[in-house]
Amino acid sequence: MTKPHPDTTSTRTASTDKTWINDATRSRALGHVAANTVDVAVVGGGITGAGVALDAVSRGLSVALIESNDFGSGTSGYSSKLVHGGLRYLTKADFPVAWESAVERRWLMQSIAPHLVHPLGFIIPDAKDSPAHEAMVAGAGVVLYDLLRRASGLRSTTLPRPQLLTSQAVSAMVPALEAKSLRRGLLYWDGQVFDDARLVLGVLRTAAGLGAHVMRDVKATALGATSVTATDTRTGEPVEITARAVVNATGVWAAGFDDTLELTPSRGTHLVVRSARLGNPHAAHTVQVPGHFGRYVIVLPQPTGLVYIGLTDEEDRQADGHRPAVPEHDIDFLLGVVNTALAVPLTRADVVGIFAGLRPLVRDKHVGGREGTADISRRHLVTDTPGQPITVVGGKLTTYRRMAQDAVDAVAARLGSAEQSRTRSLPLVGAARRKVLKGIDAPARLVRKYGTEAQAVHRLALEDPLMAEPIFEGTEITGAELLFAVRAEGASSIDDLLDRRTRLALVPEDAARARERAGLILAIGLDGRSEGTADSKGTRSEGTAP
Repeated sequence: MTKPHPDTTSTRTASTDKTWINDATRSRALGHVAANTVDVAVVGGGITGAGVALDAVSRGLSVALIESNDFGSGTSGYSSKLVHGGLRYLTKADFPVAWESAVERRWLMQSIAPHLVHPLGFIIPDAKDSPAHEAMVAGAGVVLYDLLRRASGLRSTTLPRPQLLTSQAVSAMVPALEAKSLRRGLLYWDGQVFDDARLVLGVLRTAAGLGAHVMRDVKATALGATSVTATDTRTGEPVEITARAVVNATGVWAAGFDDTLELTPSRGTHLVVRSARLGNPHAAHTVQVPGHFGRYVIVLPQPTGLVYIGLTDEEDRQADGHRPAVPEHDIDFLLGVVNTALAVPLTRADVVGIFAGLRPLVRDKHVGGREGTADISRRHLVTDTPGQPITVVGGKLTTYRRMAQDAVDAVAARLGSAEQSRTRSLPLVGAARRKVLKGIDAPARLVRKYGTEAQAVHRLALEDPLMAEPIFEGTEITGAELLFAVRAEGASSIDDLLDRRTRLALVPEDAARARERAGLILAIGLDGRSEGTADSKGTRSEGTAP
């Protein structure tokens, strides 16, 4: 028997610690699955698996989720941080993906995570030396894109309408562009998530608040239709999970549990540059890849004082899904393209960090040979073979909720449940209307990162001078944010704090400066609140996840 669907209104007012994920909740979850059968076992703690867990538990199903590493440590933590309606897919006439993306963007920006997803302006420069018809085509595409926005129900008060800009206006918003070379620019708007890893954590914590049993550092070794065999990587102990249905949501690793899948891993590389080097841009801008109509390099300003320049789209079957190596030709490609539009070209010395993620693209067997992964559709796939786990793979960050809905629909069919998905209007922990967010008594930077939980983080800073201080000179990130990450967001090592809770590791120089203070705060956070303690290096006494 499944439990009745929890009242979603009550989750908004429930005590914060019900949504917390930490070593103590991990231990309790391990104990629960050892003694009980759950309705759904989800394997994979990226955005897809998190979405499946939330969709299932919000329908009243009991859920257990395992992740072999840290949450969001694969593809989901190394995207372009965009929640976009799919302008690129319109240029490729992939209207189903463009429409699905536009609809899901609406739910994210208006209902699910308005605290994390914000409007970002994009400028398409119209260069004087480019053919006039290219600007006309771009303009037509943007108009159609805005029609999709309207048809999806996303209000212009949330995502403004596009407009033409003079070359002077373009220069004011994106100072690094060569203004003399521009006729004008076209400004349109899309969604930007404050941090993709924070979106994963928000979905997982919301699921935990509804009763999902969430466990990291538990590596699956075999999946069946109703069972998962795994290992606790902290202790080496076996973990057996019995479920009425199993969902394989392991992304680029999915084919390892389903040999019928034909996946093509695509490496998306980004360069990291200080915002000041590019004049502190107020909008993103695109640079067309020469000879490839509809393909662009994008320069993406972040709210953290950095700019990401991306991205590549190269097949890479040998890369580590957690830390894909970045070849030199990726760096050369991105710098070469972006420098065609900059007044002062970037050099290797300006690149303060590099990161990449692997997209698990599903190749259409009926398409035949095409040139590279840029031509593979971003549609997702759900496979439901009797006697096998249900697999969900493909798609993209923006459409995670729909991917999860489709996967849980397959689960519900197996279990004979008539409950429908409720996640379109289910707000994540920290979410609130934008008017409410503006009135929160906490620094705006924290509200943008934590939503309504910004006050709780801010109170930690007020209680202890150590937590109020920036963790190194030159950053606004305080010890309170790291302490909250340990207590509420599942961080259990220094790398967790620097790689995914603060993203300082995207700039190795900044991560090195923060490491000592992060270790100190990690030890404080773990003391008395988890199974292990921290040694002088800030690692767990029983060992951290690999």
